Amino acid sequence: MIKRKLDQNGWSYNDVARRGGISRSTVHHLATSVRLAQLPQQTTLEGLAKGLGIPVAPVQRAAAEAAGVHLYFENAPETTDPEVEILIASVHKLTPKDRRHVAVLVESLLQEDGQA
Repeated sequence: MIKRKLDQNGWSYNDVARRGGISRSTVHHLATSVRLAQLPQQTTLEGLAKGLGIPVAPVQRAAAEAAGVHLYFENAPETTDPEVEILIASVHKLTPKDRRHVAVLVESLLQEDGQA
């Protein structure tokens, strides 16, 4: 997620770190680590989200997945729509490559609608 946002916007680790109020080394570590030994602190995730210009929830989910933790939110407002529930329940069945394609498509659609 981090590398994709950097590439899309032509940003450096320093750019994201400065905007998010976190260290460059933290951004680099989170961007380049395939697996995290533990979940980063909430303030780190919030800073990363701010630096990337995205909501904190996707950053939390990506960090949890990288740490081998799968988060499921019952009765969360965003899962009250049956179509959304199907998407969420099915996304883990996709290959990592296909999930990246879906993420890029969603970001593109949101940008077209002015929601990103």
